Amino acid sequence: MVGTLGSTLEGRVAMRMKAVLILVICLLEPAIVMGGGSRPKSVNIGALLTLNSIIGRAVKPAIEAAISDINADSSVLPGTRLNLLLQDTNCSGFLGTIDALQLMEKDVVLAIGPQSSGIAHVISDVVNELHVPLLSLATDPTLTALQYPYFLRVTQSCYFQMYAIADLIDHYGWKDVIAIFVDDDYGRNAISVLGDALAQKRAKISYKAALSPGASVSEMTDLLVQVNLMESRVYVVHLNPDSSLALFSVAKTMAMMTQGYVWVTTDWLPSVLDASEPMDHDMMNLLEGVLALRHHIPSSGRKKAFVSRWKNLKYTGNWSINSYTFYAYDSVWLAAHALDSFFHNGGNLTFSTDPRLSMLKGSRLNLTSLRIFQGGEELLNLLLASNYTGLAGQYQFDSQKNLVHPTLDILNIVGTGSRRIGFWSNSSGLSVVAPENLKSHNRTFSEQKLYSVIWPGQTKKQPRGWVFPNNGRELRIAVPNRVSFQDFVSKSKDPLGVQGYCIDVFEAAISLLPYAVPHAYVLYGNGKRNPTYNNIVYDVSQNKYDAAVGDITITTNRTRIVDFTQPFLESGLVIVAPVKRTTSTAWAFMKPFTLEMWAVTGVFFVLVGAVVWILEHRLNSEFRGSPRQQMMTILWFSLSTMFFAHRENTVSTLGRLVLIIWLFVVLIINSSYTASLTSILTVQQLTSGIRGLDSLIASGHPIGIQDGSFARNYLINELNIAASRIVTLKDENDYALALERGPRNGGVAAIVDELAYIEVFLANVDCLYDIMGQEFMKSGWGFAFQRDSPLAVDLSTAILTLSENGNLQRIHDKWLSNAVCSDQSDETVDDRLSLHSFWGLFLIMGVACFVAIVCFSCKVIGQYCKFNKEDTVDEIEPDVRPRPALRLSSFRELMVFVDRKEDEVKEILRSKKSMVRRDGIGSVSNGQPLDSPT
Repeated sequence: MVGTLGSTLEGRVAMRMKAVLILVICLLEPAIVMGGGSRPKSVNIGALLTLNSIIGRAVKPAIEAAISDINADSSVLPGTRLNLLLQDTNCSGFLGTIDALQLMEKDVVLAIGPQSSGIAHVISDVVNELHVPLLSLATDPTLTALQYPYFLRVTQSCYFQMYAIADLIDHYGWKDVIAIFVDDDYGRNAISVLGDALAQKRAKISYKAALSPGASVSEMTDLLVQVNLMESRVYVVHLNPDSSLALFSVAKTMAMMTQGYVWVTTDWLPSVLDASEPMDHDMMNLLEGVLALRHHIPSSGRKKAFVSRWKNLKYTGNWSINSYTFYAYDSVWLAAHALDSFFHNGGNLTFSTDPRLSMLKGSRLNLTSLRIFQGGEELLNLLLASNYTGLAGQYQFDSQKNLVHPTLDILNIVGTGSRRIGFWSNSSGLSVVAPENLKSHNRTFSEQKLYSVIWPGQTKKQPRGWVFPNNGRELRIAVPNRVSFQDFVSKSKDPLGVQGYCIDVFEAAISLLPYAVPHAYVLYGNGKRNPTYNNIVYDVSQNKYDAAVGDITITTNRTRIVDFTQPFLESGLVIVAPVKRTTSTAWAFMKPFTLEMWAVTGVFFVLVGAVVWILEHRLNSEFRGSPRQQMMTILWFSLSTMFFAHRENTVSTLGRLVLIIWLFVVLIINSSYTASLTSILTVQQLTSGIRGLDSLIASGHPIGIQDGSFARNYLINELNIAASRIVTLKDENDYALALERGPRNGGVAAIVDELAYIEVFLANVDCLYDIMGQEFMKSGWGFAFQRDSPLAVDLSTAILTLSENGNLQRIHDKWLSNAVCSDQSDETVDDRLSLHSFWGLFLIMGVACFVAIVCFSCKVIGQYCKFNKEDTVDEIEPDVRPRPALRLSSFRELMVFVDRKEDEVKEILRSKKSMVRRDGIGSVSNGQPLDSPT
């Protein structure tokens, strides 16, 4: 019994030991260490590929070759072997997702692929959860680092291809494209980016034509029939590489690969062609003239060596290389270098269960087998910090985890192959020089060029890119149904339904285009009043009409929503107001000068006479005599200079200088007076209370405008005129009636309208009104089209041709009268001459007089001082103390001295000098010498 008890106890102890061991194993299960702190003997790398596809067949051999090369290279991952775990996604989103999950069960530390954008979206969420870096070949632009931190794209995103296409479209001047794309994430997301890129170039996608994945020939035919009825002839094709060449076969049978068509594809087409070498001759005939983008692979020795050994690789089969081959090969090497650094830094291949997956115990999917790679974040950082140069160029990631320096080749499919016509990069744009060879990576206009292209139809002539749609729909052109000024445009019983100057100009321009333009005119308005032209332009911008033809003024606000042609008639706002004729009167001779001018002129006549008299009085006997006689001389001399009839001669230098300047001033005044008086007496003058824009604004009177004109908004918004002052007038009769009544009788003081209308109005009112002031807010009339309409550009060229060959003027003369009032002046302004025009002459004359008087005064004062000194010497007596030599004389004595003739003064001074000299000699002879000792 004791033995039995002992054995029982031993059994229980053994069972407990087993339980403890099982518990320890369970506790250690979340932290299974593979390889410990040393380098592991092998590392699992996964690959997700659609093997039965163009890209899959080109990528699989490259990955296998890279694995083989790395395992044979002892300098990379020494002692560690890379194991490739390959999963075929079978071209199915569902099966591909299952295969991706199965691959993650195998404790891979890094995955390459998938090429499918749909599978990439799903697997990116999985690798984020399991911390496994994913080196993807998917080009979907919505796969971003912000949403998927462990997603790394090792090829170029479609984002850059779409911007390259936008630059290409802009380079050739096209504005509308039709996008043909596969209806999945890969296609839809890329075309969305294309729309944004084109919008920046003021271009657009006019139609998005979606094809289902694996579309049949019947579907392709229906789609091409639909797009062939549309206006645009520029097709951007973004499809999957597999089975998409059938689209061009259908296009060939529909004659859509002929002259006038433009086909642009993304990198899918070069991927097919490069992987299908040698190229089939019939297939190349289908693609004649197509433009295609291809990932740019720089030329290098390593690349050439890899290409030369490609055919000898046991993995390749019969498939050739495309750009994805290089990216796949480099991806494995990029991963190997990152793993090498990871192990060198002491990293371990440690996996743990995901606690959130362990909660799903009831599921039969065995999701608990998906484990988190503990070193995933460190490995991801090492990959992001990589700066590796491979076969495809530099591998360095930017902040968005895209490869830096995205570059594309631009190919033109011709003959039996393709020719490169240029390059595109996001830094330098379009160029014929490879970006790696450019000295500057800044975009310059001179470098945005490409080599010549052979377009579909084997022509070098650039296609226009659009035609009128072949769907039986005519252009619907809105025409204002005017009530006033119907010579410009109006309703008609002719087949066209409309007539007028604007219609004839449009029809003449249309006839010059190298293609037919089916169109129909639609009257806009009820015919009872002029329509609002802003509404016409707005309806064109909203696609209610294709264009608007008529007397439509080009304004800033309108150009923001529509495109205008070249102006076919220059115009601008002017002011027209009533005028009254003024005739000559008995006092007309006073009108040439203003009162101020008359006064200043008279003052200067007297002033100059007085100055000349002062300067000549002491020298010239003609300026001497009694005070009355001298006063008459001053007045006579002054007035006679007006007619250059003065008899008195001037003998002094200063007098002659003053007279010469004065005669020049008189000449200018006489000539101006004669010209102004002649104009007054021979030209009938028109006067008005409104002189121009400033006086109109300040007057506060009502202002008339044409019904429907943009002038209302301009006066209110730009000139700040109160809306209550604006009076809308219906037609020409209202114009005349409102001006005749005037502001005091319910009319207007003036009318503001465009010059073209005013010229017609004035020609029919017998010159009762006139244009006041200058033309302002200059603009012109043009035809309005929807934004980016190519017809607007072609019609602008046609309008310039009409102007150059004289037909535009002939149409103008046919409809619009050139009659004007012969006695109308351009402006009714006060044309009297004012002091403002002559103040410079009077200033010169005044300065000359002042300088002459100053010089004369200095001379006279000098003589007077000398004369006064001699008188003082004569009065000295021997026994009397001498008085000062200079004494202060009275003003009268000075005036008496000035009144003396200069010759007389000089004679007195000479005689006094002689007397002084004689007296001095006599004193010396009768007395002792002055220098003898006393």
